[in-house]
Amino acid sequence: MRKLLLTGNEAVAEGALATGCNFYAGYPITPSSEIMHYMARELPKRGGVFIQSEDELAAINMVIGAALAGARAMTATSGPGFSLMQEGIGYAVMVEAPIVVVDVMRAGPATGQATKPAQGDVMQARWGRHGDQYVVVLAPSNPQEAHDLTIKAFAIAEELRVPVVVLTDEFVGHGREVVEVSEVAEASSRRVEVGPQEAPFYSPDPRKAPPLPPLGAGHYLLVTGSTHNEWGYRDVHRFETHFKLVKRLKDKVWLNKDKLFMYEVVGDEEPEVLFITYGSVARSAKTAVRKLREADVRAKLIRLKTLWPIDVPELRKLGGEPRAVVVPELNLGQLVYDIERAYNPFEVPVVHYGKVGGGIPIYPSELVSKALEVLKK
Repeated sequence: MRKLLLTGNEAVAEGALATGCNFYAGYPITPSSEIMHYMARELPKRGGVFIQSEDELAAINMVIGAALAGARAMTATSGPGFSLMQEGIGYAVMVEAPIVVVDVMRAGPATGQATKPAQGDVMQARWGRHGDQYVVVLAPSNPQEAHDLTIKAFAIAEELRVPVVVLTDEFVGHGREVVEVSEVAEASSRRVEVGPQEAPFYSPDPRKAPPLPPLGAGHYLLVTGSTHNEWGYRDVHRFETHFKLVKRLKDKVWLNKDKLFMYEVVGDEEPEVLFITYGSVARSAKTAVRKLREADVRAKLIRLKTLWPIDVPELRKLGGEPRAVVVPELNLGQLVYDIERAYNPFEVPVVHYGKVGGGIPIYPSELVSKALEVLKK
């Protein structure tokens, strides 16, 4: 274990290298470019492959191909680049390619404010593809977690054969702090030799992904984004084949939400006001909780490290019975809709506190004022 002074973007790259990531394809885009720069410098030194693609569409498809060929593969992007990758991510869901995609969020829509932080990609990270599909979305709040959750992302991608999105923002990506860097991180692999009678797209346990035979190892591996049976053969007309396939693709994520749902809880066990947030905003919320408690207001923070899948019953149990819930985000309202599923807003006020643009953070004082306002203290 080494201690290094790193930005969040550099910490992402170090986390990826610790897991044995040996393929990176990407296109430079603010504010994620430093991940690409770091990998361009370090991967060749370690026997890996780095490619600057012609655009983000090429990058995501290169990463999928590399993953299916046996590499531990990733890419990183921001805003418009993440939009361009959505079709490829959907394809990765269908062919069960274990890939990691890092999105360092910035203010949009369109080109927006390319250098400014925001959290407007939460819905896109979950639902940006067409069709029924489930991915895993993780949200670090500081450079240390950018490192740690990137390692976790590779482990999840390998175990479940699913794309994992690491969703940071410009504050996290460009913030610089001391990070404890892992030299080597364990990540099990689904890439194992299988017998000729074993189907590469079938698992008897709905919580587990099927093994991924390495390309070129002798197994007759068919890969298609069309509806396919457990052997990979296209079967685009039958209801049974398609339903069975997409249900399995969902179940291997959804049935593991008890293991995938990660969080931090700070504050009073039975709060008057409950903050639920993620990413860089959580740091202001943590300070707000401290200031409210100093003012004899019972307050609690649930910081979500996993933005999808969310275990709603567990979230409700963690939060207790507050008089009000405040959901601060650097957007105009995205996570708040999931919180309303946990807390009936007709019974408990669920208040969104949003801000976006100009690189202006949500300050602790604003959250203290909002909490006192909703509590009418």
